This record gives sequence, structure tokens and C-alpha cells, in this order.
Amino acid sequence: MTAQPFTHSEDLKFALELADLADSVALPRFRAADLTIETKPDRTFVTDADQAVEAAIRRRIEEQRPEDSFFGEESGRADRGSRRWVIDPIDGTSNFLRGVPNWAALISLEVDGVPTVGVVSAPAFGARWWAELGGGAWGQQQGEEPRRLQVSGVKDLEHASLSFQSIQQWDLAGYLNPLIALSRAVWRDRAYGDMWSYMLLAEGLVDIVAEFDVKPYDLSALVPIVREAGGRFTDIDGAESAWNGSSLATNGALHDAVRAVIDAATEGS
Repeated sequence: MTAQPFTHSEDLKFALELADLADSVALPRFRAADLTIETKPDRTFVTDADQAVEAAIRRRIEEQRPEDSFFGEESGRADRGSRRWVIDPIDGTSNFLRGVPNWAALISLEVDGVPTVGVVSAPAFGARWWAELGGGAWGQQQGEEPRRLQVSGVKDLEHASLSFQSIQQWDLAGYLNPLIALSRAVWRDRAYGDMWSYMLLAEGLVDIVAEFDVKPYDLSALVPIVREAGGRFTDIDGAESAWNGSSLATNGALHDAVRAVIDAATEGS
């Protein structure tokens, strides 16, 4: 799954190796009859697979990149220096524990707070996506050659496809009216969910993705892939950050129009 369509940097090579490691730990536990499931204080789920994947990745980073810092969903932060690996061992844990194949390891390297490398590895789909700044965004199905990714050329909301993640998520954030307004403005709306929405965006198959109640480890790996595919990735207010608890990713051409609809509906609420 890691054939090289161009010369990878050492950081991207290492990120892809971490993805291989994550897949080797998580995939055997997918649909396992003895999977252990616990509820965390924030009422989200964690499985023994989440914990094992993150522990394995963290050990490998500490062994091979001892000067880099680490931020993982399950084990928190260990900050030192300007380089930080941001890890979600299984994005889509609720899917994983129900046997739904829409889940992936998210692996990102941030340099001075900017996501510069991103890898999304979804072994149950037999798929992987990756990017590094200046190197383009790439995707690969198992057994096939890598292909370069490009967002869609859709320029009008009336022709756009939106993935909004979940109605409840927008409602709890106080954005139900903007979601309804946006759904009325676009051609089609669906909730594909988790990392897959963003990868469909990078592949040019979806045009808009937005969500709330998200953490940096949910988003950091996605940012370089969307941007290197030609898209735009901000928070819901337009700030260029994966650390503000919300996201808005588009093909770029639609970004301002989406924000205008959201802002108008918010003001009218």
C-alpha cells in the first residue's frame, strides 16, 4: 500500500510505516468476538484495539524520533520541541466496535503547529490516503497503483454535495438552522461520516464537509490531504486551524459561499 508515486520525505516514509503498524494491530481486532469496550469520561467509547494501536505507534515514535513530541487521543500529550506527531489510533471507534468498516488510523506530523504530513489508513476498506506539503495528495486501493487526488470543480452550491456528519452534532452546537439552510442550498446532502467524508472530498466526489465537537487528532491528518488535493480546510468561522473544535472543508471554490449561508442563518436564528 506504500508504493511511491514521487520521492517521499523521510517524515512521510515514517508516517506510512506507522500506518502499516497501526493496520497490523487494528485489523485482527476488527469484528473480534472478545473485543473489549469501555466508556471514557467524555462518554465516548474506547476499545482495546484503540489503546493497543496508540501504544504501538507511540513506542515506535519514541524509539525512532525521540526528539519529537506526541499527542494521541488515548494517552494525551508529551510536548517537546516544534515537531509533534498527532495520532488518532482508530478514527470511527463507534463504527469499529459495531463492525462497520468506516474507520481508520489518522497519523499527522505538525511542524510549528502546521500539519505538514497526513496519512489516513483504512484497512477494512483496503484503502489509504496521504499527503505532505508540496508533494500533492495521493490515494491507493489495495493492489492498485497510487493515484493523485484532486477536489471537484463544482462552483455553485446548487450543484454541490454536502456531508454534514450528523444532525445531532450540529444541533448540540447550536447550528441546526444553518444546517437546514445549507441543506436547502445544495444539490445533495449525506452523512458519510468520520474521515471518509474528507477523503471523498479530496477525491472530488463530495464538495463540502463540516462538523463540530472535533479534536485536533480528528482533523490534523486530514488537513494536508484536503489542501494538497486543492481544497480549503478551516474551522467553521474560517480560521486556518484544526484546534478550534469545528471544521469546514470544501473544494475551495465553494468555501466563501458556504460560510455566507451559515453566517446568514446564524444571524437569523
